[in-house]
Amino acid sequence: MDMTHFNQESFDKALSEGKLMMVDFWADWCGPCKMLAPVIDGLAEQYAGKAVVGKVNVDEEQELAIRYGVMSIPTVIFFKNGEEIDRKVGVMPAGAFTQVLDKNG
Repeated sequence: MDMTHFNQESFDKALSEGKLMMVDFWADWCGPCKMLAPVIDGLAEQYAGKAVVGKVNVDEEQELAIRYGVMSIPTVIFFKNGEEIDRKVGVMPAGAFTQVLDKNG
């Protein structure tokens, strides 16, 4: 499954569906974001059909970053039933993310 790159409209639509979502808030210029990207891409494949895994470019979608109080990137926020259920800030191993996805899947 391809990685979903959200804009505000597609993000709100996905959120309203209530599925388990993992969203990486990132930017092109962010070194740690580039380090995390292969982990996020791998999880998108691993959880295809089980969770929505996507990215929000904070430079292009500043409103979403502000709405969720994203102060540093990368920030990965997990949602279920349209509500934030967890967040991870910084580069972390895949296990930090799979733990939340498996617990809430």
